[in-house]
Amino acid sequence: MQIFRNKHHESDPVWHVQLGLLFIVGVQLFLPNRLSAFPRLLIPALIILCMIGLQILTPRKPVFTSTLRRVVVLILILAVAIANATSLELLIKAMLHATSSQAPELLISATGIYLTNIIVFSLLYWEVDDGGPGQRRLAGTDDRDFLFPQQDLGYKLKHPWYPTFLDYLYVSITNATAFSPTDTMPLSRRAKFIMGFQALLSLIVVVLVAARAINIL
Repeated sequence: MQIFRNKHHESDPVWHVQLGLLFIVGVQLFLPNRLSAFPRLLIPALIILCMIGLQILTPRKPVFTSTLRRVVVLILILAVAIANATSLELLIKAMLHATSSQAPELLISATGIYLTNIIVFSLLYWEVDDGGPGQRRLAGTDDRDFLFPQQDLGYKLKHPWYPTFLDYLYVSITNATAFSPTDTMPLSRRAKFIMGFQALLSLIVVVLVAARAINIL
């Protein structure tokens, strides 16, 4: 029978995730209309509706084990990722014909897209690793996609340790800035593929877009 291992680790703070989603909402609202392939309020409205729905339908313990929550979160991540990818494509096209007066706006937009990329992939890591935030806290599960330093220590911690969203956010930030894993190693092929794809997108934003904007300035 699967049970939660330790009373000190039954909760994965969901408000961390909600703050990340609200940040994405702010970026989407701030982007110029010409850098969005979708109606301006579509993605923000979708995120807010999903957050409200999940809060009502999957409270407390079920928030970690509900199949409905997992499907909704993955669809939400996919929708935001597609919106961000299209914004990046439109940004690159805009850069090719931008004037010096447009450069500051485009550079700020590039920063927003880059940060959204970090949040999106941290959400994906959080949801994919070891079956999601609920399954990896259940006794007997050991299908990790990532190996954190705390999981590979030569001595025992005082309490069983489980990664939360902030740990995956750190993984996403380091991968997006260093273009490679740092202290947390990908174990599965899907984790390696996702991290490689994120590093490639980050490289495009930093090298192509930011460099072009600075050159225009």
